[in-house]
Amino acid sequence: MAITRYEPWGLLTQLQRELERARDDMATEGASAIAEWAPAVDIKEESDKFIVHADLPGVKPEAIDVTTENGVLTIKGEKQTEARTEKEGYKRVERTHGSFYRRFSLPDTADLGAISAVTKDGVLVVTIPKREAVQPKKVSVTAQ
Repeated sequence: MAITRYEPWGLLTQLQRELERARDDMATEGASAIAEWAPAVDIKEESDKFIVHADLPGVKPEAIDVTTENGVLTIKGEKQTEARTEKEGYKRVERTHGSFYRRFSLPDTADLGAISAVTKDGVLVVTIPKREAVQPKKVSVTAQ
């Protein structure tokens, strides 16, 4: 008869290792397996405008859509890449590709009709001018 040590957490530890291994395997396949990604975005407010910087390296300008609707700025598009396989010598592919989609609520002071967007060195810059704040109008009350 063999005596074995009883480890109540042994099966849980083994399960945890297997889950971590599966997660790591998915991460290494990740870029080709997952089509959705979100570009990093910085939003800056200046006295006369808002500026949105979105990191979109490798995305062609014609593949980017910038729209506004109901006070919401939407940036969406797709980053194309060639399929890379281990047969071609690739052992790991981490660069993201596929479609992306970001939405931002704009304040009432945003001038939606004057928004501009340009790309430079893989960064999309969306400039949203501010319009003058609407001043409340005083209405005089008269008696009849």
